[in-house]
Amino acid sequence: MSDELIGTLLGLFSALTLALANLQVKRGGDILAGRAALSLSSGLFVLPGAFFVPAPTAATWWALAVAVPVHFGYQLCLVRAMERGDLSLVFPVMRGLAPLLTAGAAFVVLGERLGPVPVAGLLLATGAVAAFALLPAGGSLLRHPDRAALGWAAATAVGVALYNASDARGVRVSPSPFTYIVWIFLFDPICITLTAARRRRGRFVADLREQWRGGAVAGLLSVLSFGAALYAFSLMEAARVSALRETAVVWAAALGAWLLKEGLGARRIAAAAVLAGGLALMQFGG
Repeated sequence: MSDELIGTLLGLFSALTLALANLQVKRGGDILAGRAALSLSSGLFVLPGAFFVPAPTAATWWALAVAVPVHFGYQLCLVRAMERGDLSLVFPVMRGLAPLLTAGAAFVVLGERLGPVPVAGLLLATGAVAAFALLPAGGSLLRHPDRAALGWAAATAVGVALYNASDARGVRVSPSPFTYIVWIFLFDPICITLTAARRRRGRFVADLREQWRGGAVAGLLSVLSFGAALYAFSLMEAARVSALRETAVVWAAALGAWLLKEGLGARRIAAAAVLAGGLALMQFGG
């Protein structure tokens, strides 16, 4: 089995588990506490791996020093977006914009270039994201009732692009992709957990007790999703992995409508299909 086929399968698997992990966090109620529970659970799940993977090198530590604050910024924006908007609205925006931004970041950081067909797919996907953001009868985004949620979703997409580029570099400079995967999961919970503890204060421990089951499920899904994506970064271009992973928007939109009773409608269903098609185009043309 070729590296490209393995990377493609990992990207698609990552998409499904990504949607399920975010659905679990959204269902928990307190998004910040849920995100902290997810990150803590993820770290605990991978902790035994630290004794089996090759030790981090200086290059790995430098990559982690860049990636950890990037991950923290992404998590803060994600929490804000999910607190303010429906999953079926904010998730397609935050994840659908990410491949276009990742392509730009990967060009600057990693020197990766895409051909005309993948670029066309990126532009098509970006147009589909706009369809999710528009009001059912059109109208100005400045008067959109969820414009704050959309703003945080767009900021989250920037965070996704930055962590994709920094993580792609991390897995490539580490002695083994699994070295970076384990250590980024171990460092990832620190900042978001301290932030949740400070903001929730006396309620934080009680919030964790309420959400630990859902957090554990989401944490395991996150390890599977992000671990698969990180390993795929070592096999193929970051923008293409990101595009495969962001087909999670279709799953998230469907799951949000089904389990969270969020509005979807024919326009968003069509936009999800166009978005998935645009992302799929990124797999062709080199």
